[in-house]
Amino acid sequence: MDQIVRAVAPDYETMRGMLDALKKRFPNARLGVCGRSWAGRSIYALSIGPRENSVLYAGGFHGQEWLTPLLLLRFFERTATAVWEEEEFSAIPIQDVLRRRGMVILPCVNPDGVQIALHGARGADCYEGLATRVSGNDFSRWNANARGVDINHNFDAGWEALHQMEQESGITGPAPRQYGGDAPESEPETQALVRLCRSQPFRHALAFHSQGEEIFWEYGENTPERGRMMAKIFSASSGYRLVENDGLASHGGFKDWFISEFGRPAFTFEIGKGENPLPLSDFEQIYEKLEETLLLAALM
Repeated sequence: MDQIVRAVAPDYETMRGMLDALKKRFPNARLGVCGRSWAGRSIYALSIGPRENSVLYAGGFHGQEWLTPLLLLRFFERTATAVWEEEEFSAIPIQDVLRRRGMVILPCVNPDGVQIALHGARGADCYEGLATRVSGNDFSRWNANARGVDINHNFDAGWEALHQMEQESGITGPAPRQYGGDAPESEPETQALVRLCRSQPFRHALAFHSQGEEIFWEYGENTPERGRMMAKIFSASSGYRLVENDGLASHGGFKDWFISEFGRPAFTFEIGKGENPLPLSDFEQIYEKLEETLLLAALM
């Protein structure tokens, strides 16, 4: 069986082609749209197993971190293949697991940002002028959405404190990175993820970024003890080190919001090591190092 998810730059059309191919090959997979970006691109959700007892995996929050959609799509393909062929996945009878537990994957929360990072201002479509202006026509550090808002600074978890920190750092308006918007949940990409989580009681959630081989796992007093236990297991499995929120990464992220809102475990994985965007040549090694951890997350 030919591999669908390969190490190629996952711009919007390429990613959509992979999603369509996965849905065609695996009829038990469900492909839906949970929202749209400012430029009208779909924010896709790919799922398998029962909806009511699922784990959420989300990637593509930041434009330059475009290996994360590939990571999640490859994991979905490996999982669905094992189910379809009734084979074990890393010695786990995954088809039995997925009769009781489900997986929901949002490969790319910020499709406009990834498109801009890969193709420059034209990736912003009707926001091309804004993207060109705030970037100085240099897109080598672009992480934001098409309006220059950093999605992982836009969640309603300590947003006011983060906004003050941004201003003190000189970030006062749309920017290639680290501007959290005029208000929490102001962006359609943020709203799509929040709406999904409020409509479906995920057991826990994993957000994927790059880089550093690190795992963030706590946020304030709502951090559950189960999150600490899971973080230690994930660290032992992956070799990634456990770290605490710091500086402009202290608030406003999806993981922070999920813990604060629901009191259930959530994690941020910083995949790989190097300088963003990580090269495609790193993809296979990064995936192999994390596959067991991704599977453990579905089992726990």
